[in-house]
Amino acid sequence: MKINWNYIKMIVLMGLVVFLFVFASKRNAVRIVTSPNIEFIGESSPFITNQNVSKLLIQNFKGVKNVPKETLALNELENALKSNPMIKTAEVYVAVNGTLKAEIEQKTPIARVSTNASYYIDADGFYMPLSSNYAARVPLVTGYVEKNNLKSIYIVANKIKDDEFLKKHVIEIYRGNDHMLYLKLRQCQFLVQLGSVKNLDKKINNLKAFYQKNLEQKTLGNYSKVNLQFDNQVVCTKI
Repeated sequence: MKINWNYIKMIVLMGLVVFLFVFASKRNAVRIVTSPNIEFIGESSPFITNQNVSKLLIQNFKGVKNVPKETLALNELENALKSNPMIKTAEVYVAVNGTLKAEIEQKTPIARVSTNASYYIDADGFYMPLSSNYAARVPLVTGYVEKNNLKSIYIVANKIKDDEFLKKHVIEIYRGNDHMLYLKLRQCQFLVQLGSVKNLDKKINNLKAFYQKNLEQKTLGNYSKVNLQFDNQVVCTKI
Protein backbone atom coordinates (compact mmCIF):
# COMPACT_ATOMS: atom_id res chain seq x y z
CA MET A 1 0.00 0.00 0.00
CA LYS A 2 1.42 3.34 -1.06
CA ILE A 3 1.62 5.97 1.72
CA ASN A 4 0.38 9.44 0.79
CA TRP A 5 3.03 11.54 2.52
CA ASN A 6 1.49 14.82 1.35
CA TYR A 7 -1.73 13.93 3.13
CA ILE A 8 0.16 13.06 6.35
CA LYS A 9 2.16 16.28 6.15
CA MET A 10 -1.05 18.28 5.83
CA ILE A 11 -2.57 16.59 8.90
CA VAL A 12 0.60 17.21 10.95
CA LEU A 13 0.72 20.84 9.84
CA MET A 14 -2.93 21.43 10.74
CA GLY A 15 -2.36 19.79 14.12
CA LEU A 16 0.64 22.04 14.76
CA VAL A 17 -1.37 25.17 13.87
CA VAL A 18 -4.18 24.15 16.23
CA PHE A 19 -1.68 23.43 19.01
CA LEU A 20 0.04 26.80 18.62
CA PHE A 21 -3.30 28.62 18.53
CA VAL A 22 -4.53 26.95 21.75
CA PHE A 23 -1.16 27.50 23.45
CA ALA A 24 -1.09 31.21 22.49
CA SER A 25 -4.71 31.71 23.56
CA LYS A 26 -4.13 30.20 26.99
CA ARG A 27 -0.91 32.13 27.49
CA ASN A 28 -2.55 35.38 26.43
CA ALA A 29 -5.52 34.77 28.73
CA VAL A 30 -3.34 34.48 31.82
CA ARG A 31 -0.94 37.27 30.85
CA ILE A 32 -0.47 39.66 33.76
CA VAL A 33 -1.84 43.14 33.11
CA THR A 34 0.55 45.94 34.01
CA SER A 35 -0.14 49.52 35.12
CA PRO A 36 -2.65 51.32 32.85
CA ASN A 37 -1.40 53.43 29.96
CA ILE A 38 -3.73 56.42 29.58
CA GLU A 39 -3.95 58.52 26.42
CA PHE A 40 -6.03 61.65 25.98
CA ILE A 41 -7.40 62.39 22.51
CA GLY A 42 -9.00 65.58 21.20
CA GLU A 43 -9.15 68.39 23.78
CA SER A 44 -5.62 68.94 25.11
CA SER A 45 -6.53 70.89 28.25
CA PRO A 46 -6.17 68.59 31.27
CA PHE A 47 -9.57 68.89 32.99
CA ILE A 48 -9.08 65.35 34.28
CA THR A 49 -5.60 63.93 34.91
CA ASN A 50 -3.91 60.56 34.44
CA GLN A 51 -4.12 60.12 38.20
CA ASN A 52 -7.88 60.73 38.15
CA VAL A 53 -8.40 58.12 35.43
CA SER A 54 -6.14 55.58 37.16
CA LYS A 55 -8.07 56.10 40.39
CA LEU A 56 -11.37 55.45 38.58
CA LEU A 57 -9.96 52.24 37.11
CA ILE A 58 -8.65 51.09 40.47
CA GLN A 59 -11.88 51.91 42.30
CA ASN A 60 -13.97 50.02 39.77
CA PHE A 61 -11.79 46.96 39.47
CA LYS A 62 -10.16 46.92 42.89
CA GLY A 63 -6.80 47.48 41.24
CA VAL A 64 -5.98 46.70 37.63
CA LYS A 65 -2.24 46.19 38.05
CA ASN A 66 -1.02 42.58 37.98
CA VAL A 67 -4.49 41.19 37.28
CA PRO A 68 -4.89 38.14 34.99
CA LYS A 69 -6.12 39.37 31.62
CA GLU A 70 -9.01 36.92 31.48
CA THR A 71 -10.59 38.44 34.59
CA LEU A 72 -10.79 42.00 33.23
CA ALA A 73 -14.30 43.27 32.42
CA LEU A 74 -13.35 45.91 29.87
CA ASN A 75 -16.91 47.08 29.19
CA GLU A 76 -17.45 47.70 32.89
CA LEU A 77 -14.24 49.72 33.06
CA GLU A 78 -15.31 51.79 30.03
CA ASN A 79 -18.73 52.46 31.56
CA ALA A 80 -17.09 53.47 34.84
CA LEU A 81 -14.91 56.00 33.03
CA LYS A 82 -17.80 57.37 30.94
CA SER A 83 -19.83 57.88 34.12
CA ASN A 84 -17.38 60.65 35.05
CA PRO A 85 -19.04 63.96 34.03
CA MET A 86 -15.78 65.29 32.54
CA ILE A 87 -15.34 62.34 30.16
CA LYS A 88 -17.14 62.24 26.81
CA THR A 89 -15.95 58.86 25.52
CA ALA A 90 -13.62 56.12 26.75
CA GLU A 91 -12.16 53.00 25.19
CA VAL A 92 -10.34 50.43 27.33
CA TYR A 93 -8.41 47.44 25.95
CA VAL A 94 -5.44 45.21 26.72
CA ALA A 95 -2.51 45.26 24.31
CA VAL A 96 -0.69 42.07 23.28
CA ASN A 97 2.15 42.84 25.70
CA GLY A 98 -0.29 42.97 28.62
CA THR A 99 -0.52 46.75 28.90
CA LEU A 100 -3.96 48.00 29.89
CA LYS A 101 -4.72 51.01 27.68
CA ALA A 102 -7.42 53.64 28.13
CA GLU A 103 -8.15 56.22 25.42
CA ILE A 104 -10.03 59.17 26.91
CA GLU A 105 -11.84 62.01 25.16
CA GLN A 106 -12.73 64.82 27.54
CA LYS A 107 -15.76 67.06 27.23
CA THR A 108 -15.16 70.52 25.75
CA PRO A 109 -16.57 73.48 27.72
CA ILE A 110 -17.97 76.42 25.74
CA ALA A 111 -19.39 78.56 28.56
CA ARG A 112 -19.12 78.82 32.34
CA VAL A 113 -22.22 79.36 34.46
CA SER A 114 -21.49 81.63 37.41
CA THR A 115 -24.60 81.96 39.56
CA ASN A 116 -25.44 80.23 42.85
CA ALA A 117 -23.96 77.15 41.25
CA SER A 118 -20.85 77.15 39.07
CA TYR A 119 -20.30 74.70 36.21
CA TYR A 120 -19.54 74.52 32.51
CA ILE A 121 -21.85 73.98 29.56
CA ASP A 122 -20.11 71.55 27.22
CA ALA A 123 -20.03 71.47 23.42
CA ASP A 124 -23.11 69.22 23.33
CA GLY A 125 -25.15 71.52 25.59
CA PHE A 126 -24.85 69.43 28.75
CA TYR A 127 -23.63 69.99 32.29
CA MET A 128 -19.89 69.67 32.96
CA PRO A 129 -18.38 70.29 36.42
CA LEU A 130 -15.55 72.71 37.03
CA SER A 131 -12.08 71.23 37.20
CA SER A 132 -9.63 71.83 40.04
CA ASN A 133 -6.86 71.11 37.56
CA TYR A 134 -7.64 73.61 34.78
CA ALA A 135 -9.95 76.58 34.13
CA ALA A 136 -11.20 77.12 30.58
CA ARG A 137 -11.26 80.61 29.07
CA VAL A 138 -14.87 80.74 27.94
CA PRO A 139 -17.68 83.33 28.30
CA LEU A 140 -19.39 83.62 31.67
CA VAL A 141 -23.12 82.96 31.96
CA THR A 142 -24.92 84.99 34.64
CA GLY A 143 -28.44 85.94 35.67
CA TYR A 144 -31.38 83.55 35.75
CA VAL A 145 -30.01 80.16 34.69
CA GLU A 146 -31.74 76.79 35.04
CA LYS A 147 -29.52 73.72 34.77
CA ASN A 148 -32.31 71.73 33.11
CA ASN A 149 -33.12 74.51 30.62
CA LEU A 150 -29.88 75.50 28.92
CA LYS A 151 -30.97 75.30 25.29
CA SER A 152 -31.09 79.00 24.40
CA ILE A 153 -27.89 79.76 26.31
CA TYR A 154 -26.20 76.81 24.59
CA ILE A 155 -27.24 78.09 21.14
CA VAL A 156 -25.67 81.49 21.86
CA ALA A 157 -22.55 79.98 23.46
CA ASN A 158 -22.09 77.63 20.53
CA LYS A 159 -22.45 80.57 18.12
CA ILE A 160 -19.76 82.43 20.04
CA LYS A 161 -17.45 79.40 19.88
CA ASP A 162 -17.74 79.21 16.09
CA ASP A 163 -17.54 82.94 15.30
CA GLU A 164 -14.16 84.70 15.46
CA PHE A 165 -15.65 88.15 16.10
CA LEU A 166 -17.84 86.93 18.97
CA LYS A 167 -15.07 84.76 20.41
CA LYS A 168 -12.80 87.79 20.53
CA HIS A 169 -15.30 90.30 21.98
CA VAL A 170 -18.00 88.52 24.02
CA ILE A 171 -17.09 87.99 27.66
CA GLU A 172 -20.50 87.33 29.20
CA ILE A 173 -23.98 86.01 28.41
CA TYR A 174 -26.67 87.37 30.72
CA ARG A 175 -30.16 85.91 31.01
CA GLY A 176 -32.92 87.94 32.65
CA ASN A 177 -35.82 86.62 34.69
CA ASP A 178 -37.96 87.06 31.55
CA HIS A 179 -35.52 84.77 29.67
CA MET A 180 -34.29 87.68 27.56
CA LEU A 181 -30.65 87.23 26.54
CA TYR A 182 -27.94 89.89 26.62
CA LEU A 183 -24.27 90.02 25.71
CA LYS A 184 -21.46 91.97 27.34
CA LEU A 185 -18.50 92.85 25.15
CA ARG A 186 -14.89 93.32 26.10
CA GLN A 187 -13.95 96.99 26.70
CA CYS A 188 -17.49 98.20 25.92
CA GLN A 189 -19.90 99.80 28.40
CA PHE A 190 -23.08 99.05 26.47
CA LEU A 191 -25.24 95.95 26.90
CA VAL A 192 -26.23 94.07 23.76
CA GLN A 193 -29.86 92.95 23.89
CA LEU A 194 -30.43 89.80 21.84
CA GLY A 195 -33.85 88.94 23.20
CA SER A 196 -34.50 85.40 21.97
CA VAL A 197 -32.33 83.23 19.72
CA LYS A 198 -34.75 83.76 16.81
CA ASN A 199 -32.94 85.14 13.72
CA LEU A 200 -29.68 84.92 15.66
CA ASP A 201 -27.43 85.03 12.58
CA LYS A 202 -29.09 88.23 11.33
CA LYS A 203 -28.79 89.84 14.77
CA ILE A 204 -25.10 89.00 14.97
CA ASN A 205 -24.48 90.41 11.49
CA ASN A 206 -26.23 93.63 12.54
CA LEU A 207 -24.04 93.76 15.66
CA LYS A 208 -20.88 93.35 13.60
CA ALA A 209 -21.90 96.13 11.23
CA PHE A 210 -22.77 98.45 14.13
CA TYR A 211 -19.53 97.68 15.94
CA GLN A 212 -17.32 98.24 12.90
CA LYS A 213 -18.99 101.51 11.96
CA ASN A 214 -18.80 102.96 15.46
CA LEU A 215 -15.26 101.68 15.96
CA GLU A 216 -14.17 103.66 12.92
CA GLN A 217 -16.06 106.73 14.18
CA LYS A 218 -14.77 106.19 17.72
CA THR A 219 -18.31 106.40 19.12
CA LEU A 220 -18.62 102.99 20.82
CA GLY A 221 -18.45 104.72 24.20
CA ASN A 222 -21.57 106.81 23.48
CA TYR A 223 -24.10 104.04 24.16
CA SER A 224 -25.51 102.21 27.17
CA LYS A 225 -27.62 99.64 25.28
CA VAL A 226 -27.67 98.18 21.78
CA ASN A 227 -30.95 96.46 20.94
CA LEU A 228 -30.85 93.85 18.14
CA GLN A 229 -34.44 92.61 18.39
CA PHE A 230 -35.79 94.62 15.48
CA ASP A 231 -35.51 93.48 11.87
CA ASN A 232 -32.82 95.10 9.76
CA GLN A 233 -31.97 97.78 12.31
CA VAL A 234 -30.03 98.37 15.49
CA VAL A 235 -31.75 100.53 18.12
CA CYS A 236 -29.27 102.24 20.44
CA THR A 237 -29.69 104.02 23.76
CA LYS A 238 -27.21 106.81 24.34
CA ILE A 239 -25.54 107.42 27.66
